[in-house]
Amino acid sequence: MQTTSALVTALIEEFAKLPGIGPKTAQRLTFFILRSPTDQARRLAEAITRVKESIIQCSTCFNLTETDPCPVCANAQRDRQVICVVEEPLDVLALEKTGVFKGLYHVLHGALSPIEGIGPRDLRIDELVARVRPRGEEQPVNEVILATNPNYEGDYTAAYIAPLIARPHLRVTRLARGLPIGGDLEYADEGTLSRALEGRREV
Repeated sequence: MQTTSALVTALIEEFAKLPGIGPKTAQRLTFFILRSPTDQARRLAEAITRVKESIIQCSTCFNLTETDPCPVCANAQRDRQVICVVEEPLDVLALEKTGVFKGLYHVLHGALSPIEGIGPRDLRIDELVARVRPRGEEQPVNEVILATNPNYEGDYTAAYIAPLIARPHLRVTRLARGLPIGGDLEYADEGTLSRALEGRREV
């Protein structure tokens, strides 16, 4: 005999599919929403719908944005000769909070992982190679910072990309190991990220 509404069970199951949300947390979130005013629940539902309908990938850097190009790529004050390569859009947010980096970004949307079946074609690697290639009158890129996460997948991805983009007069650097091994950029504090950016080294 079912003791919980099928609607409540369905919502718990949907919350439990989110990363980092276990069954107990999914239940707490569900019952928080049930206790909340209807307007609050409606605003949450509308915010989720709007973000799914309005957010796209920038055609240049592949960060998430409402406009194409994104605000960073469209900003003429950014240093267009330096590209910082990150795994996820959350990493861009983390680096921007430091206020240290003034160049452009390139979001791979993941890291190479043979175990999980994630290969080069699953990431925005070809697009990075094309961005780094000199074109006509444009200012050439003179540094690429491989800011992938300091773990096995991140190191493997950086090692794979480095020879693909190598060319004369291009510095290919990696963030200094002020970051904890096995950590993610999104969880690092701003001071650690600042030191990592300033202490980057040649690959």
